[in-house]
Amino acid sequence: MKVILHICCGVCAAGAAEVLLSENHRVTGYFYNPNIYPYAEYQRRLDTAVKVAAQLDFPIEAGQYDSDNWMVDAEPFKNEPEGGQRCLLCYRIRLQNTYNFMLSQNADAFTTTLTIGPSKSAARINEIGQTIGGDKFLPRDFKKKDGFKRAIARSNQWQLYRQNYCGCVYSVRGNAT
Repeated sequence: MKVILHICCGVCAAGAAEVLLSENHRVTGYFYNPNIYPYAEYQRRLDTAVKVAAQLDFPIEAGQYDSDNWMVDAEPFKNEPEGGQRCLLCYRIRLQNTYNFMLSQNADAFTTTLTIGPSKSAARINEIGQTIGGDKFLPRDFKKKDGFKRAIARSNQWQLYRQNYCGCVYSVRGNAT
């Protein structure tokens, strides 16, 4: 099956793509993250995702970096805690864009690396994906079966950049306190 894998960062891609490839899916990575702040951080994460795609031998494309519109959408939720309404909106924005990309590529399904994060609710992310794409969304919890541990091991093996905050300006501020 041809699967579009939404990629949030290289480390997460290492774990999730490896699983999908081992299941004989034809994976295309899609790096779409208008939430990442600042732009230099966005570029660093994209470069790392490209490195992972080369290591695992799958194609990758990057969507438009539309941080201005993301900020307009997220601003009403700026005081939300990590994992709150702002994050759910952010997941929805990124998964909707990934769904649109999947349609443009005539792929069979789409999924996301977001579920590999130990502090992210796979159930909530999968619910959003299924609301957007119905049976075209491949629900997963990539952190299961030591998925996050394997991603970290690959990160160390391939000397990947590993960020210390989720990505948006609000998570940077939350991380700094």
